[in-house]
Amino acid sequence: MTDIASRPAPGFQSPALSAALEWLARRAEGVVIPLAALVVGMALFSVFIALIGKSPTQLYELMWRGGFGSWFSIQNTLSRAAPLLLAALCVALPARLGLVVIGGEGAIVLGGVAAAAVAVPLAGAPSFVGIALMGIAAMLAGGLWIGAVGALRHYRAVNETISSLLMAYIAIALMNHLVEGPLRDPASLNKPSTHTIDPAFVVGPIPGMDVHWGLVVGIVACVAAWVLIEKTRWGFAARIAGGNVRAAQVQGLAVGPLIVGFCALAGGFAGLAGMIEVSAVQGNANGSLAAGYGYTGILVAFLARQNPLAIIPVAILLGGIDASGGLLQRRMDLPDATVQVLQGMIFLVILVSDTLYGRFKAFNPDLWKRSA
Repeated sequence: MTDIASRPAPGFQSPALSAALEWLARRAEGVVIPLAALVVGMALFSVFIALIGKSPTQLYELMWRGGFGSWFSIQNTLSRAAPLLLAALCVALPARLGLVVIGGEGAIVLGGVAAAAVAVPLAGAPSFVGIALMGIAAMLAGGLWIGAVGALRHYRAVNETISSLLMAYIAIALMNHLVEGPLRDPASLNKPSTHTIDPAFVVGPIPGMDVHWGLVVGIVACVAAWVLIEKTRWGFAARIAGGNVRAAQVQGLAVGPLIVGFCALAGGFAGLAGMIEVSAVQGNANGSLAAGYGYTGILVAFLARQNPLAIIPVAILLGGIDASGGLLQRRMDLPDATVQVLQGMIFLVILVSDTLYGRFKAFNPDLWKRSA
């Protein structure tokens, strides 16, 4: 005789409804916890602002106005979000294999230098050819750089977090050497830079907007990365290897090529971000390439839970916060690095919040069944 206590509650007798609730609960956790961490981080930052004698209410009002309060602000936000989309992919893709790669800044600056170096001898070539070859050169430079991190991890067991960070510093130093030395334009006196690229190679704005096409490239890259991870056998293999490397090897998966390949692709996306900065923003390669997009991309990827589609709204949010820095400096007499302090606090809370996954019954259908 069936135990009455083991029967499902009347409201959950429908298998379709039960399955829908389980699907929603499992996916809600990845949204609710990061959002809660974001709110807690901003609340802690409010306390910090209050302690230095400033108004948190005014701070967030100005942050909203600077990032999203007008059409001009929105366009500025979207322009800043464009490189963050690609920089976040440099973290999100290796993370599917259980790797924590934080050296995207190095791939960005090398991608920018490679694109600028290729553009000089191509002057006078058709626009499409020049832009395409600049993009290929940038992706190759970034892909080789981060791909080397993956190779060190698999073949020499070198921790990818440390190696990618150290290689980012090496890349920035190499960029400074090339810009101030072999690739320097003699006419750039006060701010060393490479020769200005041919105007035909400039990535222009989207029609009707003061936002360059790099935003579209970033969104397309995020969608393509999601398809790769969720809808292809390579993505499936990466998820298996990320869950248990030994089990993946027992099943005959080529873990080494997966690690190197995903890291190289991630670096290629970051290198493409550097190319877009050169072609759409700077016009040449200079020290401004090291603008910190690679480090902000780490926060974007963690807030998005390494989901390429979730990276899109998170990058726009962080781009808006970054865009408000100048307004905060002028209106509240705060240093321009204020938004970086906020990002740091949010990142710390995000790291702490990782310990909360799987602890709440509301998000864990397995606990529902045990209680039933």
